[in-house]
Amino acid sequence: MSWGTELWDQFDNLEKHTQWGIDVLEKYIKFVKERTEIELSYAKQLRNLSKKYQPKKNSKEEEEYRYTSTRAFLATLNEMNDYAGQHEVISENMTSLITGELTRYVQELKQERKSHFHDGRKAQQHIETCWKQLEASKRRFERDCKEADRAQQYFEKMDADINVTKADVEKARQQAQLRHQMAEDSKAEYSSTLQKFNSEQHDHYYTHIPNIFQKIQEMEERRIVRIGESMKTFAEVDRQVIPIIGKCLDEITKAAESIDHKNDSQLVIEAFKSGFEPPGDIDFEDFTQPMKRTISESSLSNSRGDGKSEPKFGGKSKGKLWPFIKKNKGAGPEDFSNLPPEQRRKKLQQKVDELNKDIQKEMDQRDALTKMKDVYIKNPQMGDAASVDHRLAELGQNIEKLRIEVQKFEGWLAEVEGRLPPRTEQARRQSGLYEAQNTSAVNSCAQDRESPDGSYTEEQSQETEMKVPATDFDDEFDDEEPLPTIGTCKALYTFEGQNEGTISVAEGEMLYVIEEDKGDGWTRIRRNEDEEGYVPTSYVEVYLDKNAKDS
Repeated sequence: MSWGTELWDQFDNLEKHTQWGIDVLEKYIKFVKERTEIELSYAKQLRNLSKKYQPKKNSKEEEEYRYTSTRAFLATLNEMNDYAGQHEVISENMTSLITGELTRYVQELKQERKSHFHDGRKAQQHIETCWKQLEASKRRFERDCKEADRAQQYFEKMDADINVTKADVEKARQQAQLRHQMAEDSKAEYSSTLQKFNSEQHDHYYTHIPNIFQKIQEMEERRIVRIGESMKTFAEVDRQVIPIIGKCLDEITKAAESIDHKNDSQLVIEAFKSGFEPPGDIDFEDFTQPMKRTISESSLSNSRGDGKSEPKFGGKSKGKLWPFIKKNKGAGPEDFSNLPPEQRRKKLQQKVDELNKDIQKEMDQRDALTKMKDVYIKNPQMGDAASVDHRLAELGQNIEKLRIEVQKFEGWLAEVEGRLPPRTEQARRQSGLYEAQNTSAVNSCAQDRESPDGSYTEEQSQETEMKVPATDFDDEFDDEEPLPTIGTCKALYTFEGQNEGTISVAEGEMLYVIEEDKGDGWTRIRRNEDEEGYVPTSYVEVYLDKNAKDS
């Protein structure tokens, strides 16, 4: 099966067919290129999706990833990121192994095809030239033969005419002989040209054209084989990443199987347990007799008031006022006494752990500098040993300060866990660790502001204000200079400040800002010299002064 013998007369059709083959190859290249773009786009979208749902650093979301279900979701996000990476590998491999290689091959194929068909056209032009030469020789031979016949007839006519002179007859005879000789020469030339043409034609159709068409056939078959190999590569590139994609899916499955609902339930207890005891039974109050009613009320008041002498967190407060106990001073107290017992214990333990880590870091630095100093002492040319003394002294002071801090927080932690008796207010003042908050008064206040059924009442809160004794702590705040304004704000919505430390504002009201949001969602504002407090940051639009921003 050869194109040279079977398709010897189909030069134009072969030219069209080979051009179609190149078009098919270019179409396949375009298909693979679009596939790589889709893979890249898909990988980018997967990465963006994974990034979108990743927890933000130092945010509440990060804390939520303590739970096994959310950790499994985080593992899924990470695996989806790796999954996206495999689609990028598919795109890269298809680009380098298929589109890049085929693009170069198409350019070579076009040059080869152009060369072969140029040779074919050249061979056709040569045989056409030989054919034209044969036709010209044939016509010349035919013309000479006719001229020779006419000259012979003229000679015979002149020879038969008795009126023609002998000289004219001789002239006609010579002319006839000349024409006859010319015809013989044309015949010989025609015969030679014909033989030459037949030889050229034979070589053209049995040697030159078959060779050219054979090369074109081999070129086309290589193209077909190449596109088939590219299709195999197309499948192989996908198959190579299947094991890795399978591992990603296995890890997602493994993460899902690691979810422990019991563990998550326990974490909820640890996160929100307050440490308070449930409220006890409420005594029956008999209102049928005025005297008994008075006794009942006073006994209830005494039972409530007794809680003020012992600053323990075992009262009946529901903790609804915890977020606002210290709002008028911004951040909470250092000993976390504004928190429920269990939450306070966790915070103190966390603080102790952080301080111990800081101590370890400082000690590691001190050890490293000590070793460096020893090296300098043994080898003075390497450095001055006295140059590290200042830094060693600083590290020693830092470690001592951190240890004092640890002792302080461990003391508070021991209080919460019941290892030590609660310290008195005077002891706290003497140790310098007293915070600007009377925990006992606050807790008793929180208890007195609840009715026997646990609900909040304004009347009782007024009574509580009468019952809480004035302390030196209150005098400290009275003598404190007011904070300077750092900007202004406009109330976007009306806010009813019903809790302690808050202030009510009306929509559209302009006020002064005296303290920015510290990350707890509250901004401290002032209406006049006597009215200031906290409002939700989302309820106001803040305009800070330029100097305040620069500072």
